[in-house]
Amino acid sequence: MIFIVVKFRVRPEYVDRWLDFVAPFTEATRAEPGNLWFEWWHSVETPNEFLLVEAFHDGDAGRVHVESEHFAAALASMPDGLLETPKIVSQVVEQDGWNEMSELSVNP
Repeated sequence: MIFIVVKFRVRPEYVDRWLDFVAPFTEATRAEPGNLWFEWWHSVETPNEFLLVEAFHDGDAGRVHVESEHFAAALASMPDGLLETPKIVSQVVEQDGWNEMSELSVNP
């Protein structure tokens, strides 16, 4: 799978509405057949920082995503709400989902 984490630093006036602002993009991406997950996280330490954690089944699914109309629309609208160019980590990993953490488990 392709595993991607993107860090967004948004303008202060967008912090409270960022998730609503990106909702159409989020919903459309989650509906793509090759999308495994597309989840937003809001930093508790840096109020204007959001992380997007996403995964796609394979390179074909990733290509379909970046060639989609909703991806183009997001690229056109997001710059208005950003303080800087987002930072990204994108890797192909040899698994198809989340594994359990081997070092920690819940008490019975």
